[in-house]
Amino acid sequence: MLRNTYYERDEMRLTERRWINLQEYYDVEYWSRKFGVTPELLQAAVKNSGTTSAEEVEQYLRNKYPFK
Repeated sequence: MLRNTYYERDEMRLTERRWINLQEYYDVEYWSRKFGVTPELLQAAVKNSGTTSAEEVEQYLRNKYPFK
C-alpha cells in the first residue's frame, strides 16, 4: 500500500521532536508556538545557542528571557 507523503511527513515530525529544523516552515511554526516566541526570536535563539536541540534551545530561552 502506498502512503501519502503527508502522513510520512507527519510521522517523521513525530519522531524528530528533539530537533529544530529551521529549513522547514512547519518546524519553525511548531516550535515558535510551543515556546511562545516569534519565528524570528526562535531563529536567533537557535543561532545564539549554537544547537538545534529543542531542549537546549528551550533552556537558552528560559535563561535569556526569564519571564517566558
